Amino acid sequence: MEPKASCPAAAPLMERKFHVLVGVTGSVAALKLPLLVSKLLDIPGLEVAVVTTERAKHFYSPQDIAVTLYSDADEWEMWKSRSDPVLHIDLRRWADLLLVAPLDANTLGKVASGICDNLLTCVIRAWDRSKPLLFCPAMNTAMWEHPITAQQVDQLKAFGYVEIPCVAKKLVCGDEGLGAMAEVGTIVDKVKEVLFQHSGFQQS
Repeated sequence: MEPKASCPAAAPLMERKFHVLVGVTGSVAALKLPLLVSKLLDIPGLEVAVVTTERAKHFYSPQDIAVTLYSDADEWEMWKSRSDPVLHIDLRRWADLLLVAPLDANTLGKVASGICDNLLTCVIRAWDRSKPLLFCPAMNTAMWEHPITAQQVDQLKAFGYVEIPCVAKKLVCGDEGLGAMAEVGTIVDKVKEVLFQHSGFQQS
């Protein structure tokens, strides 16, 4: 999938697939990326691509991802001179919806502060806020309970982004409490809800 080639400006939304860009960051919940992508692809009329941070790569195998996967290296390899494409801009144009799942504490802080030092955070910083952006926080309970976390989540909501709240469970680290990413089924249901609210999307 090439974002530029897949989004002719003249094509009405209802005549092409709805483009979902999944952003994945360095939380252990990134283990669920293959399942999340698989469930999204089960929704008729969707095309999916993934943008990963470097730390997220620790938690999944690229061979298990059934769609195009972009990382920081792709941004720099594509751009050699002024006339070359800028990947984070092409991706924000291509995507109709951005889903960041999981959103780790580090990237939450970056996005809330406007920092854009990798491909994913550049896409988010350039995001067209007339399009939906959904985010799924995921972090250790102690990190979730730090006072700065609520402030940062509120800042993202103030930007118009939609939170899919974390849940309480026993975490991989052994702690128990809030901080786990929402279940994949919950996330997919929310994506469906947003899609069917979108006036141009029609399920085939």
